[in-house]
Amino acid sequence: MSIDWIHEKPAYWDDDKARIIGGAETGIFDARFKRCKAGELLPAEWWRVEKDGKTVGYGWLDIVWGDAEILLVTDTSVRRSGLGTFILEKLEHEARQKGINYVYNTVRPSHPRKHEVAAWLKRHNFQESEDGSLFRTVTHISADS
Repeated sequence: MSIDWIHEKPAYWDDDKARIIGGAETGIFDARFKRCKAGELLPAEWWRVEKDGKTVGYGWLDIVWGDAEILLVTDTSVRRSGLGTFILEKLEHEARQKGINYVYNTVRPSHPRKHEVAAWLKRHNFQESEDGSLFRTVTHISADS
């Protein structure tokens, strides 16, 4: 089994994003993803996850005031396989490389599994803030390590 982390630079809306992100249950993602058109340029940085050559997930990182908002999504066929943790670790690595101190994710109030996703993030060392976002400190490796 081969899992590849591929930086899409620049990133465009395509059939795989439409299938995985656009096809997600209502309330999980911002409604703008339902309106994206094929070939449309996307904001921020995107990474595609391929398992044995098939796109099975995405990671998204948007740097805002020195922190980075993250989004991660997996195809329903690979949920509960550890792929979400793989994406989360890769996004933290990308943030670390950019000198980011915190990554955060906001689980939308409309998310059908809001409590389950928030609990998963907390198990991965995210802490809730007053505005409902979940933050995690990016661990920086010292030159001595």
